[in-house]
Order: sequence, then C-alpha cells, then structure tokens
Amino acid sequence: MSFQAYLDTVEKKTGLTPRQLIGIAQQRGLGPETKAGPILTWLSEEYGLGRGHGMAMVHVITRGDSIGSKHVGTGGAHSDPKDHLWLDGIATKPEGY
Repeated sequence: MSFQAYLDTVEKKTGLTPRQLIGIAQQRGLGPETKAGPILTWLSEEYGLGRGHGMAMVHVITRGDSIGSKHVGTGGAHSDPKDHLWLDGIATKPEGY
C-alpha cells in the first residue's frame, strides 16, 4: 500500500482529511517535536486507527507532506508517484496522486 493510500484510508476510517487531523493534533499540542507514542495513542483512542495508519499520520504531523525519494516511483509495495502527499482529501485529490 502506498503512503498516499494509507492517508486516503485514514480519511475513510475517520471521516476527516489528513489536514484536518493535523489541525486537531496541533490544537492538542502534538506537533513536530512529539514522539510517535502519544500521537499513536491519541489516534487509536479517538479514531480507532491501527499502527500502520497511525504511523502515516505521525509522519505528516511531525514532518509534513514530503516523503523520501526511496518511496517515489519505485514500483514497490510502498511506492508513491510524487514526493509530496495530498492532505486535503480524496474528493479534491488531483489525478496522479
């Protein structure tokens, strides 16, 4: 599953776009300096997200929408076509993400 597919599934499971979840995380004081544990606990308790989907959100909460080149265009299981993730929801996602 691509990184973007994880985020799309997070939206389907929670009803919130990744960007909305980032905003909620920031309101709760969770951000770039936060370790994964507290973010994963919050996402599990509030939204029922498992570790894989939670870790995708940890990435965008702590590092933003950029992903490393090892995940871009490789054709592997976790390959993404772009080096940035779409955070504004499935309904508005441009073609190619």
